[in-house]
Amino acid sequence: MTRLAGFEDLHELPVRPIWDGVVARVFSGERLSVGVVELDPNAVVPEHQHEQEQLGMVLTGSLTFRIEDETVDLGPGGTWSIPSNAPHEVTVGPEGAVVIDVFAPVRSDWESRDELERRPPLWP
Repeated sequence: MTRLAGFEDLHELPVRPIWDGVVARVFSGERLSVGVVELDPNAVVPEHQHEQEQLGMVLTGSLTFRIEDETVDLGPGGTWSIPSNAPHEVTVGPEGAVVIDVFAPVRSDWESRDELERRPPLWP
């Protein structure tokens, strides 16, 4: 849903499956999307790429993140910047992780995924 202005609580956003062991709560404006993403322990986000530029930050847990040919281990406060169409993949650490991802333009494919049963977010 695209809105010019509004407020919503993370607890009220739909939980949507993105990959096996990965769910997101997404909200979007006119030109960008923000996802609060929960990743199960040892989950793998397979290599993929997309039109959207992506910025992100680890809130809790740890990840091994590969963007093109560079691989980095990230913990809380670790950030990434992924150019449009750059191949990337993620392996989650044994404690799982919660991250924030920002996409421009809007990540409408995430917003169109089926909703899972509501549950409290793992963060905050």
